[in-house]
Amino acid sequence: RARADAILVGTGTALADDPSLTARAADGTLLPHQPRPVVVGRRPVPADAAVHRHPLTPWFLAGHDVAALLAELHERGIRRVFVEGGPTLASAFVRAGLVDEYLVYLAPTLLGGDRLALGDIGVTGIDAQRRLRIGELQHLGEDLLLVARPADTDATTAETSPTDETTRAAAAHPGTRPDTRPDTQTS
Repeated sequence: RARADAILVGTGTALADDPSLTARAADGTLLPHQPRPVVVGRRPVPADAAVHRHPLTPWFLAGHDVAALLAELHERGIRRVFVEGGPTLASAFVRAGLVDEYLVYLAPTLLGGDRLALGDIGVTGIDAQRRLRIGELQHLGEDLLLVARPADTDATTAETSPTDETTRAAAAHPGTRPDTRPDTQTS
């Protein structure tokens, strides 16, 4: 998270989970660099929501066109975004092919139900699957962090392309405790 210029979350997740969208050290203290909190969607977020207590003033942007969203963020000086989720926002970035790196957090627990990490990403069958290349696996206490990139992406291009940081995003798995994870320098 601390490497990002902004952390994005949809209004549904902002309302349901009340995330603070901060970058913290393993001990829970705020890191010196804080990404700009950005809430995307049309629903209002209550004045007492945690995002309003962020050290930086949150931005609230309407719309669901992720390319237009990234263009607006670029105009505001944002070059690297961390897509926290939820499923609607994360799915839109995946579907548009705008994710350079996936951070998938796995906890030893099952939830069940209809709360999915991703919704429609444009995969209609196994032949259209989105293959990932696993780059790293970390143990975070009892949880696991899987860091992966799209398999059809050249890893060096993703690291060095000047357009990479203005048109792409890192996406976190939006189904785990987003505001209790330690900063690992991959988020």
